[in-house]
Amino acid sequence: MNVKAILACLLWGSAFAGAKIAFQYVDPIFLSGLRFTLAGMLLMPFIFLYKLDLRNALKHWRFMLLFAFVQTFMQYGLFFMGLSRVPAATSSIIIGAGPLFVAIMAHVVLKNDKMTLRKLISIALGMAGIVFISLTKGKLSDNDPVFYQGVALLVLSNIIGSFTNIMVVQKKEAKINPVVLTSFANFSGGLLLLATAFVVEKPELKQQPTEFYVALLWLSFISAAAFSLWYTELQKPGVKVSELNLWKFFVPVSGSILSWILVTNEQPDVSSVVGILAISIALLLPYFQKRSNFVH
Repeated sequence: MNVKAILACLLWGSAFAGAKIAFQYVDPIFLSGLRFTLAGMLLMPFIFLYKLDLRNALKHWRFMLLFAFVQTFMQYGLFFMGLSRVPAATSSIIIGAGPLFVAIMAHVVLKNDKMTLRKLISIALGMAGIVFISLTKGKLSDNDPVFYQGVALLVLSNIIGSFTNIMVVQKKEAKINPVVLTSFANFSGGLLLLATAFVVEKPELKQQPTEFYVALLWLSFISAAAFSLWYTELQKPGVKVSELNLWKFFVPVSGSILSWILVTNEQPDVSSVVGILAISIALLLPYFQKRSNFVH
């Protein structure tokens, strides 16, 4: 059992409720910019306190800038815009299908992480879960185009997220410290998001209620901790990106449950539960195949 991967996924699951709480006070791009800039700053003291290899990381500054642009600016800019349009529990289910996109991307790009029949069945089942819950929730929202825009943005965020996982795996030989990479990507990508927010959203700078700052601090901690844990696992020798991403089936489960508990006007329904089950089964199929092969 990969404890670090599970912990990262549980942290990510709680982000949906936290973001919905913060959306009551600020716009999505501005919130994402605040979140990631602060997350990058939270990690900076650890780089110097534990004397992490900053010099080696800076040799690859072009890669880290590109990674910050793709992972923080593009992926999470789209994620927050999508989340602002879709209920938190529904968003967590759609994002929880990310491993399906990773499996496809890994098959195309990586030589040692090819598609199998089980993975193919998983992808079909997982996509069916996404389509089912999107259509069902869409009808409940009177086919509001804003809802479908949000779903499209979340799916696009998933696709870009699968590419960022590949980027880390392909660069593992450079041995960039994952904490340094996370801090750099969060901080620089967060600044890009803030600059975009001031142009597009024109946020009003004013003091917010305590609830907002608690949510912001928690979201920032999630970014700092979860990505550091995840990139540490991705850089381990022999790790297959598609198999590691199977642990993300915890995201829709924990994300939905926490959203139902913490977010006003969100509660479990049949479509959400069916969507969770379909995607969870899809993600677990290749894992059970691996266990079965081990037993026999």
